[in-house]
Amino acid sequence: MPKLTFIQDDGVERTVDAALGGSVMQAAVDAGVNGIVAQCGGNVMCATCHVYADPGRLDDLGPMCSDEDEMLDCTASPREVSSRLSCQVTVTEDLDGLVLRVPEEQE
Repeated sequence: MPKLTFIQDDGVERTVDAALGGSVMQAAVDAGVNGIVAQCGGNVMCATCHVYADPGRLDDLGPMCSDEDEMLDCTASPREVSSRLSCQVTVTEDLDGLVLRVPEEQE
């Protein structure tokens, strides 16, 4: 099972096991990572699962669809080059060791 590390806004790091084929958002929610709100349940409708991925690992995350790109313009915290909606990133073996920062605000 790949391991993902979330750095919460308060600086606390949480390393979680992520199920292959699931979403990064679901792994965070299942583990109780603070700051991943996921109001829409992964339907690309709310941007409350926004994360900042390790910039050196962006190619590992897979392509961004146009709906995700559009929703990232609506995030409560500033969009960065490394911004992704965690509901749209599928967990693969390539993500093992990925570090994601949770933004200060989601709503």
